[in-house]
Amino acid sequence: MRLLLDTHLLLWSVAASRRLPAEVREALTDADNAVFYSAASIWEIAIKSALRRRDFRVSLPHLLRALARTGFAELPVSAAHAARVASLPDLHKDPFDRLLVAQAFAEPLVLLTNDAQLGGYGAQVRVA
Repeated sequence: MRLLLDTHLLLWSVAASRRLPAEVREALTDADNAVFYSAASIWEIAIKSALRRRDFRVSLPHLLRALARTGFAELPVSAAHAARVASLPDLHKDPFDRLLVAQAFAEPLVLLTNDAQLGGYGAQVRVA
């Protein structure tokens, strides 16, 4: 399966946090799965870290080095991904999350998230 991690799951997986759901941990270690993270997540972390949001206190150089060791593949943001946001139902207001959903549909990938609101987008989104 081709999986895309949302931003929180990405941070938790790199930090080996106890907050990472067991089912996500299992999916990440399953050799049959290809795991991706979006450049949009790095952008979100950079912005929210600069705003000193408590849940985004991250050293970006450290995060990028850690991501290089995970084996996860980086998914760039394309114009097609950005345009796909316009076709999404207005179920969620966060622009970063909407872009991740659009990427999941466009590639296709299954977006893994802990945000129950995103579950309304259907089979391309799996809430853990």
